[in-house]
Amino acid sequence: MDPESIRTGQRVPHGGESDRDLLDFSANTNPRTPDGVGDAYAAALEASRRYPDDDYPDFRAAAAAFVGCDSERVIPTAGGLAAIRLAMEGVLEPGDEALVPYPSFGEYAREVRLQGATPRFVRYDELIDVGPTVLESCALAVVCTPNNPTGDAIDLDALAAFAARCADADTTLLVDEAFLGFTDRPSAATVDLEPVVVARSLTKLFGLPGLRAGFAVATGEQRDALATARRTWSLGTPAARVGAHCLRRDEFVRETRGRVARERERMRGALERRFDVYPSDAPYLLCDVGDRDVSTVIANARAAGVAIRDATTFRALDSHVRVAVKDRTANDRLLAALGVRDREDVGPETDP
Repeated sequence: MDPESIRTGQRVPHGGESDRDLLDFSANTNPRTPDGVGDAYAAALEASRRYPDDDYPDFRAAAAAFVGCDSERVIPTAGGLAAIRLAMEGVLEPGDEALVPYPSFGEYAREVRLQGATPRFVRYDELIDVGPTVLESCALAVVCTPNNPTGDAIDLDALAAFAARCADADTTLLVDEAFLGFTDRPSAATVDLEPVVVARSLTKLFGLPGLRAGFAVATGEQRDALATARRTWSLGTPAARVGAHCLRRDEFVRETRGRVARERERMRGALERRFDVYPSDAPYLLCDVGDRDVSTVIANARAAGVAIRDATTFRALDSHVRVAVKDRTANDRLLAALGVRDREDVGPETDP
């Protein structure tokens, strides 16, 4: 990282509610965890008396099977954000430019700036259409799929075509798939091109955000560089053991995807009675509250015991909130807090 940029840098806001008395819809994490997580964590505790195996063969094998790539291409990291930083540290130098989507995850621009580089903002739904003239002037391009906070995912064929243009321009493509596991869409890890680095997070899909487990996927010299730069013992033993356990819980993943899809559509139908709601492939919905005051909408929800995300902190959004998609009971509490109270109006019970 660039020392001067660190001194002048700032942190960015995130979801996540510290008040345990509030139902937290500001962070997009699964309210459920796979069976056996507690046992896997307990078994890892005694093993934590030794340093981890820095090769992480079991974790890498589970991660590779999950996204459909060879295990040699997997680089273990302490969460998806650690994978993003690792990729940017390996590519960006002071004075470089990086294509950054907006509105999207605020950490992209922050991490670019920490390297002494400059973010060049492009609308998230226009970024993969950028041509060679722009790409040739940028060392890095960032894509988020599904995009946070809008929720829409990118077709893999379109993403692969963009990756090929990045390869021609010698531009690294960083694909953040933090929420892709909530869908059945294939990972960009299957696009085996050297400029592509995929960042994955385990902790959202498996409901363990405090565990800090994730990984990057890369190929060729890009993979070698990331593997060399990766911090030694980049995953603690509990994170590696629990992460591998979760990645192999196929039935849990299928159940989660089905529940999220059903509840997301039910919630969208209800919320559209009050707000403009963006289509989404993700475990969250972005709502434009129109001429209502965002802070009042948030305060009223908190008074009803529910925390929602102030989405005006995302670039170019000024009348928006974001809400997570959880299970049926919790989602009904959210709808009530936002003024959608009649269960008959929001559809029949479908969540098993």
